[in-house]
Amino acid sequence: MGSIGKIGFLGGGNMAKAMAKGFIAAGLTKPSGLIASVHPADKISLQSFQELGIETLTENAPVVERSDVVFVSVKPQVVPKVLEEIKPLSGNKLFLSVAMGITLKCLESSLSAQSRVIRVMPNISALVRSGCSVYVRGSRANDADAQITQRLLEAVGTCESCDESQLDIVTALSGSGPAYVFVMIEALADGAVRMGMPRDMAYRLAAQTVMGSGHMVRESNTHPGQLKDNVTSPAGSTAAALKHLELSGFRAAVAGAVEAATQRCREISSET
Repeated sequence: MGSIGKIGFLGGGNMAKAMAKGFIAAGLTKPSGLIASVHPADKISLQSFQELGIETLTENAPVVERSDVVFVSVKPQVVPKVLEEIKPLSGNKLFLSVAMGITLKCLESSLSAQSRVIRVMPNISALVRSGCSVYVRGSRANDADAQITQRLLEAVGTCESCDESQLDIVTALSGSGPAYVFVMIEALADGAVRMGMPRDMAYRLAAQTVMGSGHMVRESNTHPGQLKDNVTSPAGSTAAALKHLELSGFRAAVAGAVEAATQRCREISSET
């Protein structure tokens, strides 16, 4: 399979750092195959990219000029200004945008007509090569571009395509989802600590429980409700715990969080 070429990052936020680290860890590229630009005031991102051995600049133009694939990973409100700045340099480049709420129509109209654009929504777990990513092809992106995108995203986890109309929901579910799961892990550990377990052990067991449960859902092709029933003995401790969760509105709270995040994504989309 051919080389992906030089990979550039416009913006040095957490997602950009997670993907850069993941690409290197997966052996997809070396630090010399990456280049990034960060805001001059963002000393933390500047230092973290440099510590990875990645050439890091404070100007966007050289990154675009020297890259074959460019990740647009600045904050959504900054995207229009950045794209206006780099438009004259964007021809014959593949742009992968992780900016929430910025549509393909907006991206394509802000870049050269010779550029190709794909929207991607990875998540922070790409940092440990367990990411969950989705992508949407723009009107000018070809099959080779889609293959490059899949290679990049599959190097740091799972990857699938979807329609752009689903992307706000994807953002709310898998993009923001790690935060919900971290809260759940913290809550599980808190309960165990209150019952007398050392906190470090509680975090280890809670994290492994969540990871193993997710693996079972993916690999068994069994409905989560059936897997839950398989664990629940009549009049047992799991049944008592599940009753407490239902009485506390756990299911509705989690579903409501995804709905609230989706609505916020849609608000941001309408503002851009």
